[in-house]
Amino acid sequence: MKMLKYSFGLLASALMLFSSCRDFVEPNIPYTDFDTGAYLRTIARTSTTFNFFDLANSKFALTLEAVDAEDGNSVETVEIYVRHRRLIPGVGLEFTPATGDNLVLTLQKSDFAPNSESRFLRTSFEISALDAIQAVGLTPTDVEGADVFEFRLVLNDRFGRSFTNTSVNNNVAGAPFYASPFQYNVSVICPSDLAGTYDFEQSNMESVYGSCPGTITGTTTWTAVASTPGAYTISDGTFGFWDCYGDSWGNGNVRINDACGALTMSGSDKYSASYSMTVVSADADNLVIQWLN
Repeated sequence: MKMLKYSFGLLASALMLFSSCRDFVEPNIPYTDFDTGAYLRTIARTSTTFNFFDLANSKFALTLEAVDAEDGNSVETVEIYVRHRRLIPGVGLEFTPATGDNLVLTLQKSDFAPNSESRFLRTSFEISALDAIQAVGLTPTDVEGADVFEFRLVLNDRFGRSFTNTSVNNNVAGAPFYASPFQYNVSVICPSDLAGTYDFEQSNMESVYGSCPGTITGTTTWTAVASTPGAYTISDGTFGFWDCYGDSWGNGNVRINDACGALTMSGSDKYSASYSMTVVSADADNLVIQWLN
């Protein structure tokens, strides 16, 4: 009886071992029959903004890498299309052209070449702001700060296939390894450099809390807000007025905002009173404003 028990135990162990091995058998999947696509990996975003104050020298420029089963050799052409968009307050987005986009540049197979960093072919290109503006049927005078030019790429391969922004999912478009959105938004920006300390002279100062006759002078410091280009916190939103009648600025948070040369004031003081201003005149040396709170 003992021998039977031991034999049964050995048989059970053998069966268990056999079953475990069966769980790791890979299915017969015909990987060699799978179809593959192609995409354009973004290697460098050399220039992805247009300077509103210098459109003549602004450009959109990228370095791309063609990735496919043939190390980029299946690419025939890459067509680059563009359209212009503007956000109209209270209305929504306005596009030019109204539907679709217009061809602005075509890269040929010969534009792609080997490189020393990878086995895939690469290309670098640039499109001037003036060429993009002309392609959508506008002129430089039609362009405003905060406008956006949408550049869409279409990769055509030797098999007659085309790949564009609608061919990829979020992972391929945005993940660092792929970095292949096939669409790039180029904003029209207005570089601003108003940070610094300035001398001021102020007069006609009155409020319900106090007044300051005559004229006062001093300095005001404007500090750039890193998270908001074109915005500057000011060291004293009253420009010395409160000090004149016995109060102090304290922890107020008032800003000067530069939107393509149009200056405004926003924010509030320690009493939560809001601020605004009107530009009376401005030249290369002097800025005259009237501020209110």
